Amino acid sequence: MTTGLPFTPLAASLPSSVPFVGPETQERARGAPFRVRLGANESPFGPSPEAIAAMQAAAGEVWKYGDPENHDLREALSAHHGVAPARIGIGEGIDSLLQIIVRLFAGDGTPVVTSKGAYPTLLYHVAGFGAAPVLVPYRDDREDPDSLLAAVRETGAPLVYLANPDNPMGTWHGADAIARFLDALPEPTILMLDEAYGEFAPVAACLPMDFAHPRLIRLRTFSKAYGMAGARIGYAITSPEIATAFDKVRNHFGVNRVAQAGALAALGDGAHLLRVIAEVSAARDAIAEIGARHGLRAIDSATNFVALDTGQGGDFSRALVASLAAEGVFVRMPFVAPQDRCIRISAAPAAMLAVLDEALPAALDAARQRMPAS
Repeated sequence: MTTGLPFTPLAASLPSSVPFVGPETQERARGAPFRVRLGANESPFGPSPEAIAAMQAAAGEVWKYGDPENHDLREALSAHHGVAPARIGIGEGIDSLLQIIVRLFAGDGTPVVTSKGAYPTLLYHVAGFGAAPVLVPYRDDREDPDSLLAAVRETGAPLVYLANPDNPMGTWHGADAIARFLDALPEPTILMLDEAYGEFAPVAACLPMDFAHPRLIRLRTFSKAYGMAGARIGYAITSPEIATAFDKVRNHFGVNRVAQAGALAALGDGAHLLRVIAEVSAARDAIAEIGARHGLRAIDSATNFVALDTGQGGDFSRALVASLAAEGVFVRMPFVAPQDRCIRISAAPAAMLAVLDEALPAALDAARQRMPAS
Protein backbone atom coordinates (compact mmCIF):
# COMPACT_ATOMS: atom_id res chain seq x y z
CA MET A 1 0.00 0.00 0.00
CA THR A 2 1.29 3.47 -0.93
CA THR A 3 2.08 5.58 2.12
CA GLY A 4 3.12 9.14 2.70
CA LEU A 5 0.44 10.70 0.50
CA PRO A 6 -0.86 14.04 1.81
CA PHE A 7 -4.44 12.97 2.46
CA THR A 8 -6.37 15.10 4.89
CA PRO A 9 -6.75 13.44 8.30
CA LEU A 10 -10.45 12.93 7.56
CA ALA A 11 -9.83 11.29 4.18
CA ALA A 12 -7.09 9.11 5.65
CA SER A 13 -9.48 7.90 8.35
CA LEU A 14 -12.21 6.81 5.94
CA PRO A 15 -12.54 3.25 4.63
CA SER A 16 -12.34 2.62 0.90
CA SER A 17 -15.93 1.57 0.51
CA VAL A 18 -19.14 2.24 -1.35
CA PRO A 19 -22.70 2.21 0.03
CA PHE A 20 -23.73 -0.62 -2.32
CA VAL A 21 -21.96 -3.44 -4.12
CA GLY A 22 -23.25 -3.13 -7.68
CA PRO A 23 -24.66 -6.06 -9.62
CA GLU A 24 -21.90 -5.56 -12.18
CA THR A 25 -19.31 -6.25 -9.47
CA GLN A 26 -21.15 -9.42 -8.52
CA GLU A 27 -21.41 -10.49 -12.16
CA ARG A 28 -17.65 -10.12 -12.57
CA ALA A 29 -17.08 -12.17 -9.44
CA ARG A 30 -19.43 -14.95 -10.56
CA GLY A 31 -18.15 -14.88 -14.14
CA ALA A 32 -21.62 -14.62 -15.66
CA PRO A 33 -24.41 -12.08 -16.01
CA PHE A 34 -27.52 -12.31 -13.87
CA ARG A 35 -30.59 -13.75 -15.55
CA VAL A 36 -32.73 -11.04 -13.99
CA ARG A 37 -31.86 -7.85 -12.13
CA LEU A 38 -34.37 -7.30 -9.31
CA GLY A 39 -32.28 -5.75 -6.56
CA ALA A 40 -31.62 -2.08 -7.24
CA ASN A 41 -35.16 -0.66 -7.45
CA GLU A 42 -34.58 0.31 -11.05
CA SER A 43 -37.50 0.27 -13.49
CA PRO A 44 -37.23 -2.57 -16.01
CA PHE A 45 -40.39 -1.08 -17.56
CA GLY A 46 -38.04 1.47 -19.06
CA PRO A 47 -38.19 5.19 -19.76
CA SER A 48 -40.72 6.96 -21.94
CA PRO A 49 -40.16 6.39 -25.67
CA GLU A 50 -40.24 10.16 -25.93
CA ALA A 51 -37.38 10.36 -23.42
CA ILE A 52 -35.38 7.79 -25.38
CA ALA A 53 -35.89 9.74 -28.60
CA ALA A 54 -34.88 12.99 -26.89
CA MET A 55 -31.73 11.43 -25.48
CA GLN A 56 -30.82 9.92 -28.83
CA ALA A 57 -31.19 13.34 -30.44
CA ALA A 58 -29.16 14.97 -27.68
CA ALA A 59 -26.36 12.41 -28.09
CA GLY A 60 -25.35 14.09 -31.33
CA GLU A 61 -24.75 17.30 -29.40
CA VAL A 62 -22.97 15.70 -26.48
CA TRP A 63 -19.84 17.62 -27.48
CA LYS A 64 -21.56 20.57 -25.78
CA TYR A 65 -21.69 20.99 -22.02
CA GLY A 66 -25.12 20.80 -20.51
CA ASP A 67 -26.82 23.99 -19.37
CA PRO A 68 -25.25 24.61 -15.94
CA GLU A 69 -28.45 26.30 -14.75
CA ASN A 70 -30.70 23.45 -15.91
CA HIS A 71 -33.04 26.26 -16.94
CA ASP A 72 -35.48 24.42 -19.20
CA LEU A 73 -35.90 21.51 -16.80
CA ARG A 74 -36.39 23.83 -13.82
CA GLU A 75 -39.06 25.71 -15.73
CA ALA A 76 -40.78 22.47 -16.71
CA LEU A 77 -40.67 21.15 -13.14
CA SER A 78 -42.04 24.48 -11.95
CA ALA A 79 -45.02 24.18 -14.27
CA HIS A 80 -45.49 20.47 -13.54
CA HIS A 81 -45.59 20.87 -9.76
CA GLY A 82 -46.94 24.41 -9.50
CA VAL A 83 -43.95 25.77 -7.58
CA ALA A 84 -41.68 28.70 -8.35
CA PRO A 85 -38.51 27.88 -10.32
CA ALA A 86 -36.50 29.53 -7.55
CA ARG A 87 -37.54 26.70 -5.24
CA ILE A 88 -36.04 23.95 -7.42
CA GLY A 89 -32.49 22.58 -7.40
CA ILE A 90 -31.23 19.98 -9.87
CA GLY A 91 -28.54 17.37 -9.22
CA GLU A 92 -27.09 14.06 -10.37
CA GLY A 93 -29.75 12.04 -8.62
CA ILE A 94 -30.77 12.18 -4.98
CA ASP A 95 -27.35 10.83 -3.98
CA SER A 96 -25.70 13.98 -5.27
CA LEU A 97 -28.31 16.20 -3.67
CA LEU A 98 -27.72 14.54 -0.30
CA GLN A 99 -24.02 15.28 -0.66
CA ILE A 100 -24.77 18.95 -1.37
CA ILE A 101 -27.06 19.21 1.64
CA VAL A 102 -24.65 17.56 4.05
CA ARG A 103 -21.84 19.74 2.77
CA LEU A 104 -23.91 22.89 3.30
CA PHE A 105 -25.14 22.12 6.80
CA ALA A 106 -22.81 19.62 8.49
CA GLY A 107 -19.10 19.48 9.20
CA ASP A 108 -16.66 18.21 11.75
CA GLY A 109 -18.65 16.39 14.41
CA THR A 110 -22.04 17.85 13.44
CA PRO A 111 -24.84 15.45 14.42
CA VAL A 112 -27.10 14.26 11.60
CA VAL A 113 -30.16 12.23 12.58
CA THR A 114 -31.48 9.33 10.53
CA SER A 115 -32.90 5.85 11.04
CA LYS A 116 -30.68 2.85 11.59
CA GLY A 117 -30.97 0.82 8.41
CA ALA A 118 -32.34 3.65 6.24
CA TYR A 119 -30.84 4.66 2.89
CA PRO A 120 -27.08 4.15 3.42
CA THR A 121 -25.77 6.72 0.94
CA LEU A 122 -26.66 9.47 3.40
CA LEU A 123 -24.30 7.94 5.97
CA TYR A 124 -21.60 7.73 3.30
CA HIS A 125 -21.81 11.51 2.84
CA VAL A 126 -22.10 12.17 6.57
CA ALA A 127 -18.85 10.29 7.11
CA GLY A 128 -17.25 11.94 4.09
CA PHE A 129 -17.70 15.41 5.58
CA GLY A 130 -16.72 14.39 9.10
CA ALA A 131 -20.20 14.71 10.58
CA ALA A 132 -21.57 12.37 13.23
CA PRO A 133 -24.53 10.08 12.48
CA VAL A 134 -27.19 9.73 15.15
CA LEU A 135 -29.25 6.59 14.50
CA VAL A 136 -32.67 5.62 15.83
CA PRO A 137 -34.45 2.30 15.27
CA TYR A 138 -37.42 1.62 13.06
CA ARG A 139 -40.71 0.85 14.74
CA ASP A 140 -43.08 -1.71 13.22
CA ASP A 141 -41.01 -1.73 10.02
CA ARG A 142 -41.50 2.01 9.54
CA GLU A 143 -39.36 5.02 10.21
CA ASP A 144 -40.28 6.41 13.62
CA PRO A 145 -40.87 10.19 13.56
CA ASP A 146 -41.20 10.34 17.35
CA SER A 147 -37.74 8.81 17.89
CA LEU A 148 -36.23 10.98 15.16
CA LEU A 149 -37.69 14.08 16.81
CA ALA A 150 -36.38 13.05 20.23
CA ALA A 151 -32.90 12.53 18.79
CA VAL A 152 -32.96 15.96 17.14
CA ARG A 153 -33.98 17.62 20.38
CA GLU A 154 -31.34 15.74 22.35
CA THR A 155 -28.45 16.46 19.99
CA GLY A 156 -29.39 19.78 18.39
CA ALA A 157 -28.82 18.25 14.97
CA PRO A 158 -29.25 20.70 12.07
CA LEU A 159 -30.30 17.89 9.70
CA VAL A 160 -32.73 14.99 9.97
CA TYR A 161 -33.50 12.50 7.20
CA LEU A 162 -36.75 10.65 6.63
CA ALA A 163 -37.82 8.72 3.52
CA ASN A 164 -41.53 8.56 2.76
CA PRO A 165 -42.29 6.03 1.30
CA ASP A 166 -39.41 4.23 2.90
CA ASN A 167 -36.45 2.39 1.46
CA PRO A 168 -35.77 -0.48 2.26
CA MET A 169 -39.18 -1.49 3.66
CA GLY A 170 -41.64 0.21 1.30
CA THR A 171 -43.81 1.42 4.18
CA TRP A 172 -45.14 4.96 4.51
CA HIS A 173 -46.60 7.63 6.78
CA GLY A 174 -49.52 9.87 5.96
CA ALA A 175 -48.85 13.44 4.89
CA ASP A 176 -50.48 14.70 8.07
CA ALA A 177 -47.88 12.84 10.15
CA ILE A 178 -45.06 14.32 8.09
CA ALA A 179 -46.48 17.83 8.49
CA ARG A 180 -46.78 17.37 12.28
CA PHE A 181 -43.21 16.09 12.43
CA LEU A 182 -41.95 19.08 10.50
CA ASP A 183 -43.86 21.53 12.67
CA ALA A 184 -42.46 19.90 15.83
CA LEU A 185 -38.82 20.14 14.72
CA PRO A 186 -36.90 22.79 16.64
CA GLU A 187 -35.33 25.64 14.73
CA PRO A 188 -33.09 25.61 12.80
CA THR A 189 -33.28 21.86 12.03
CA ILE A 190 -33.88 21.02 8.37
CA LEU A 191 -35.86 17.98 7.23
CA MET A 192 -34.46 16.04 4.28
CA LEU A 193 -37.66 14.37 3.05
CA ASP A 194 -36.68 11.69 0.54
CA GLU A 195 -39.61 11.15 -1.83
CA ALA A 196 -37.81 9.01 -4.41
CA TYR A 197 -40.87 6.75 -4.57
CA GLY A 198 -43.45 9.53 -4.34
CA GLU A 199 -45.03 8.77 -7.72
CA PHE A 200 -46.01 5.29 -6.48
CA ALA A 201 -47.40 6.45 -3.13
CA PRO A 202 -51.07 6.93 -2.29
CA VAL A 203 -52.27 10.52 -2.33
CA ALA A 204 -52.65 10.42 1.45
CA ALA A 205 -48.89 9.88 1.85
CA CYS A 206 -47.76 12.98 -0.02
CA LEU A 207 -47.70 16.58 1.09
CA PRO A 208 -49.25 18.89 -1.51
CA MET A 209 -46.57 19.92 -3.97
CA ASP A 210 -47.22 23.59 -3.25
CA PHE A 211 -46.62 22.96 0.48
CA ALA A 212 -43.92 25.40 1.55
CA HIS A 213 -41.81 25.43 4.68
CA PRO A 214 -38.51 27.27 5.16
CA ARG A 215 -36.75 24.19 6.58
CA LEU A 216 -38.06 21.48 4.29
CA ILE A 217 -36.08 19.91 1.43
CA ARG A 218 -38.11 17.48 -0.67
CA LEU A 219 -36.03 15.13 -2.81
CA ARG A 220 -37.36 13.62 -6.02
CA THR A 221 -35.79 11.58 -8.82
CA PHE A 222 -36.13 10.43 -12.42
CA SER A 223 -34.52 7.09 -11.45
CA LYS A 224 -37.64 5.24 -10.30
CA ALA A 225 -41.03 5.90 -11.90
CA TYR A 226 -39.45 7.61 -14.91
CA GLY A 227 -37.05 4.70 -15.53
CA MET A 228 -33.87 6.79 -15.94
CA ALA A 229 -31.62 5.50 -13.14
CA GLY A 230 -28.61 5.34 -15.44
CA ALA A 231 -28.99 8.98 -16.47
CA ARG A 232 -28.43 10.20 -12.88
CA ILE A 233 -30.81 13.11 -12.51
CA GLY A 234 -32.95 14.27 -9.60
CA TYR A 235 -34.23 17.44 -8.04
CA ALA A 236 -35.04 19.15 -4.76
CA ILE A 237 -38.03 21.33 -3.96
CA THR A 238 -37.21 23.63 -1.08
CA SER A 239 -37.06 27.27 -0.08
CA PRO A 240 -35.49 29.77 -2.49
CA GLU A 241 -32.79 30.47 0.10
CA ILE A 242 -31.74 26.82 0.30
CA ALA A 243 -32.05 26.25 -3.46
CA THR A 244 -29.82 29.26 -4.07
CA ALA A 245 -27.31 27.95 -1.54
CA PHE A 246 -26.93 24.77 -3.64
CA ASP A 247 -25.07 26.93 -6.18
CA LYS A 248 -22.30 27.48 -3.63
CA VAL A 249 -21.12 23.89 -3.71
CA ARG A 250 -22.84 21.88 -6.46
CA ASN A 251 -21.13 20.52 -9.55
CA HIS A 252 -22.53 23.03 -12.05
CA PHE A 253 -21.92 20.81 -15.08
CA GLY A 254 -22.75 17.58 -13.28
CA VAL A 255 -26.10 16.95 -14.93
CA ASN A 256 -25.16 16.12 -18.49
CA ARG A 257 -26.87 17.35 -21.64
CA VAL A 258 -28.37 13.96 -22.54
CA ALA A 259 -29.88 13.51 -19.07
CA GLN A 260 -31.40 16.99 -19.17
CA ALA A 261 -33.05 16.27 -22.52
CA GLY A 262 -34.36 12.90 -21.35
CA ALA A 263 -35.79 14.24 -18.11
CA LEU A 264 -37.51 17.10 -19.89
CA ALA A 265 -39.17 14.71 -22.34
CA ALA A 266 -40.06 12.18 -19.64
CA LEU A 267 -41.78 14.86 -17.63
CA GLY A 268 -43.97 15.65 -20.61
CA ASP A 269 -45.10 12.06 -21.20
CA GLY A 270 -47.69 11.68 -18.48
CA ALA A 271 -49.35 8.73 -20.20
CA HIS A 272 -46.19 6.63 -19.95
CA LEU A 273 -45.82 7.50 -16.28
CA LEU A 274 -49.37 6.36 -15.56
CA ARG A 275 -48.76 3.09 -17.42
CA VAL A 276 -45.63 2.42 -15.39
CA ILE A 277 -47.40 3.16 -12.11
CA ALA A 278 -50.14 0.68 -13.06
CA GLU A 279 -47.60 -1.96 -14.09
CA VAL A 280 -45.69 -1.51 -10.85
CA SER A 281 -48.88 -1.97 -8.85
CA ALA A 282 -49.61 -5.22 -10.69
CA ALA A 283 -46.00 -6.35 -10.19
CA ARG A 284 -46.22 -5.73 -6.44
CA ASP A 285 -49.26 -8.01 -6.30
CA ALA A 286 -47.40 -10.62 -8.33
CA ILE A 287 -44.36 -10.49 -6.04
CA ALA A 288 -46.63 -10.93 -3.02
CA GLU A 289 -48.25 -13.97 -4.67
CA ILE A 290 -44.87 -15.47 -5.56
CA GLY A 291 -43.66 -14.95 -2.02
CA ALA A 292 -46.78 -16.53 -0.52
CA ARG A 293 -46.35 -19.63 -2.71
CA HIS A 294 -42.92 -20.12 -1.18
CA GLY A 295 -43.71 -19.25 2.43
CA LEU A 296 -42.62 -15.59 2.37
CA ARG A 297 -44.93 -12.80 3.55
CA ALA A 298 -45.09 -9.51 1.66
CA ILE A 299 -44.98 -6.25 3.59
CA ASP A 300 -47.40 -3.70 2.16
CA SER A 301 -45.43 -1.39 -0.12
CA ALA A 302 -46.00 2.06 -1.63
CA THR A 303 -42.84 1.84 -3.77
CA ASN A 304 -41.59 -0.06 -6.82
CA PHE A 305 -40.34 -2.95 -4.69
CA VAL A 306 -41.66 -5.38 -2.12
CA ALA A 307 -39.96 -6.56 1.05
CA LEU A 308 -40.62 -10.28 1.55
CA ASP A 309 -40.43 -11.43 5.16
CA THR A 310 -38.59 -14.75 5.42
CA GLY A 311 -39.79 -15.28 8.99
CA GLN A 312 -36.18 -15.90 10.01
CA GLY A 313 -33.18 -13.77 10.89
CA GLY A 314 -30.64 -11.84 8.89
CA ASP A 315 -28.29 -14.79 8.47
CA PHE A 316 -30.96 -16.69 6.61
CA SER A 317 -31.83 -13.69 4.44
CA ARG A 318 -28.16 -13.22 3.53
CA ALA A 319 -27.94 -16.89 2.64
CA LEU A 320 -31.07 -16.57 0.51
CA VAL A 321 -29.73 -13.51 -1.33
CA ALA A 322 -26.52 -15.44 -2.05
CA SER A 323 -28.44 -18.53 -3.15
CA LEU A 324 -30.62 -16.48 -5.49
CA ALA A 325 -27.47 -14.92 -6.94
CA ALA A 326 -26.17 -18.42 -7.62
CA GLU A 327 -29.42 -19.04 -9.51
CA GLY A 328 -28.79 -15.90 -11.56
CA VAL A 329 -31.28 -13.68 -9.73
CA PHE A 330 -30.00 -10.40 -8.29
CA VAL A 331 -31.90 -9.15 -5.23
CA ARG A 332 -30.95 -7.19 -2.14
CA MET A 333 -32.05 -7.01 1.49
CA PRO A 334 -32.22 -4.54 4.36
CA PHE A 335 -28.91 -4.28 6.20
CA VAL A 336 -30.03 -3.90 9.82
CA ALA A 337 -32.05 -6.11 12.21
CA PRO A 338 -34.91 -6.72 12.53
CA GLN A 339 -35.62 -5.56 8.97
CA ASP A 340 -32.84 -7.82 7.70
CA ARG A 341 -35.18 -10.77 8.08
CA CYS A 342 -36.53 -9.67 4.68
CA ILE A 343 -35.33 -9.77 1.11
CA ARG A 344 -36.28 -6.96 -1.27
CA ILE A 345 -37.62 -7.53 -4.79
CA SER A 346 -37.95 -4.79 -7.41
CA ALA A 347 -41.14 -4.58 -9.45
CA ALA A 348 -40.57 -5.91 -12.96
CA PRO A 349 -42.42 -7.33 -15.96
CA ALA A 350 -44.05 -10.74 -15.61
CA ALA A 351 -41.34 -12.57 -17.55
CA MET A 352 -38.66 -11.40 -15.13
CA LEU A 353 -40.76 -12.26 -12.09
CA ALA A 354 -41.33 -15.74 -13.54
CA VAL A 355 -37.57 -16.32 -13.31
CA LEU A 356 -37.71 -15.36 -9.62
CA ASP A 357 -40.64 -17.74 -9.09
CA GLU A 358 -38.74 -20.56 -10.76
CA ALA A 359 -35.51 -19.90 -8.84
CA LEU A 360 -36.96 -19.49 -5.35
CA PRO A 361 -37.48 -23.17 -4.38
CA ALA A 362 -33.87 -24.17 -5.05
CA ALA A 363 -32.57 -20.97 -3.49
CA LEU A 364 -34.63 -21.50 -0.33
CA ASP A 365 -33.41 -25.08 -0.04
CA ALA A 366 -29.80 -23.95 -0.49
CA ALA A 367 -30.23 -21.20 2.10
CA ARG A 368 -31.63 -23.66 4.61
CA GLN A 369 -28.68 -25.97 4.04
CA ARG A 370 -26.29 -23.11 4.74
CA MET A 371 -27.80 -22.52 8.15
CA PRO A 372 -26.22 -24.26 11.15
CA ALA A 373 -28.22 -27.06 12.71
CA SER A 374 -30.23 -25.86 15.71
